[in-house]
Amino acid sequence: MEKNNLSENVSQETSQLRIAVIGAGPAGVYSSDIFLRQIAKRGEELGLGSSARIDLFEKLPVPFGLVRYGVAPDHPSIKFIADALEKTLDNPNIHLYANVEFGKDIALEDLLERYDAVLFATGAVKDRPLRGVPGADLDGVYGAAKFVEWYDGYPTSNREWPLEAKEVAVIGGGNVAMDVARELLRDPDYLRAHTDIPDDVYEGLQKNKTQTLHLFIRRGVAQAKFSVQELREMEKLSGVQIVINEDDFELDDETIEVAGNDKLTRQMVEELFAIRDMAEDMEDGGNVDFEGNPADKRYIIHFNCAPVEILGEDGRVKAIRVERTVTSADGTMTRTGEFEDYAVQAVYHAIGYHPAEVTGIAYDEKRTLLANIDGRLVTSVENGEVRERLYATGWAKRGPVGLIGSTKSDALLIVNNMLEDLSKAGNAGRIAPDRDENSIDKLLAEKGIKPIDYAGWKRVDSYERELGANEQRTRKKVVSASELVNIALGSK
Repeated sequence: MEKNNLSENVSQETSQLRIAVIGAGPAGVYSSDIFLRQIAKRGEELGLGSSARIDLFEKLPVPFGLVRYGVAPDHPSIKFIADALEKTLDNPNIHLYANVEFGKDIALEDLLERYDAVLFATGAVKDRPLRGVPGADLDGVYGAAKFVEWYDGYPTSNREWPLEAKEVAVIGGGNVAMDVARELLRDPDYLRAHTDIPDDVYEGLQKNKTQTLHLFIRRGVAQAKFSVQELREMEKLSGVQIVINEDDFELDDETIEVAGNDKLTRQMVEELFAIRDMAEDMEDGGNVDFEGNPADKRYIIHFNCAPVEILGEDGRVKAIRVERTVTSADGTMTRTGEFEDYAVQAVYHAIGYHPAEVTGIAYDEKRTLLANIDGRLVTSVENGEVRERLYATGWAKRGPVGLIGSTKSDALLIVNNMLEDLSKAGNAGRIAPDRDENSIDKLLAEKGIKPIDYAGWKRVDSYERELGANEQRTRKKVVSASELVNIALGSK
């Protein structure tokens, strides 16, 4: 196919490719950055030119998705990730349209009329249901995502959280379970001094009555999915004694060998053994915390324990029943028929997220992702016919697994697929019939929608930093969606 020469016959207005990205979380922002880098690197040889305009649509009034609203506020790495996303967003070829919701404010046909390709990076905000466990509907059973939304100040979350339970269970063998457990045990004064938590979260945590927390992990020490960073943060909880069953650490040679083959797994297991030793020291020291001070809270970690029932009384949680399991070196879990009940008044399940479904896009319920082949969206799960100009990345593409590294790998794969497809489409990839660069702004104005751009986000950023500085903190998060909008639009 003969490539068009962009320097000939193409006006400046139409010369750039135009890409719409839905979702301004890490997946959307990283994909935008990688697209611009790849088109600068490969665009000329593909006949697409060397630049593009990317419009980044976000339903919330502010960007950064999971980094701002899905990760525990006391993660030290969050600041570095947020700073990296900030630098990417401060790019003249990336245009932020926050407070604009796909499926409500703009439709797919609106985008396909104006953009050469549409990339969905919609992430996940819902919990995966706790299926197959009787009692999962009792009062006092909570999905981790909702709790995370509360302590992270998600604009549409419930701003009160019940924290009356003295004995709590957390179900899950990954980082979100660790986050939930840590926030339930963390000193609220520490969080107020070192994080951006809003006032209502601080006030709520001051009323937290948690004294004993059980973390139940269905498989063994070598099959958990904790990061080393999460484990190290768990080790330094003031006033908290860690309790571990030493029998869980009796690993056979094959399990040790398999775990050692993967660097991250090996590091995790080594850290867990260090925590086992720390737990011994805490007990020998008279039930103390990591600094040797008397502990008034206990953090009990149970490996090879599968929750089978949540027991209730008068509609409320009163206990959890777990079954002992055995896990082989390849991760296969076998139930033993040995059961034990633990008195708890609240249960949090952190067994995974359910990525968002998108209006007009086929959804794979089994794998919980937008139906796609290598990031190219398809018409249905069954026949897999590719839909032109529609793509997915991040959790929308692969399901709710993987961290930032996986998100970047996804983005590179999908961006290169997009470039290859556009290069074969004719007209130098300029497929959208409406080439007016102001067209989307006119459409939103006609609908009475006032998007929040990068300058609006910077107003919010400055406002939150000023709030924090008044209390000797780096930042204090604004929660209310209407207040965020007013700040961003300069109305406050």
